[in-house]
Amino acid sequence: MSDKVDEITITQQPGGQNSRQGGKYIAEVAGESATGYLEWEPQNEGVRVATHTIVPKEIGGRGVAAHLVKALIADARAHGFKVVPQCWYVAKKFDENPEWADLRA
Repeated sequence: MSDKVDEITITQQPGGQNSRQGGKYIAEVAGESATGYLEWEPQNEGVRVATHTIVPKEIGGRGVAAHLVKALIADARAHGFKVVPQCWYVAKKFDENPEWADLRA
C-alpha cells in the first residue's frame, strides 16, 4: 500500500453557478491523462440533479469520486442550491455524511 497522496484538481465546465443547461465537475490527477467527472442537470430553481460520477480505472482508488462530490457539496453550501443524488455514488456519500442532509432535495 502506498502512502503517496495524489494531487487532485477539480474544475467546472460550462454550467457555472447559474446555468440552466447543466454542467460538470472535472477531476484531474497530477501526472495522469485520464480525468474523472461528475455531471449535473438543473431540475428547477435552486436544485441540481447529480446524474453521473465517472472515474476511469486508470485513476480509480485514489478518492477522485469523493473529491468530485465534495466540490459539488461545497458549491451547494456556498451558492444555496440543493442536490438530488440520482447517481448512486452521490447518494451513498449523502448517506455517509448526515451533516449534508440539509442540502438533499
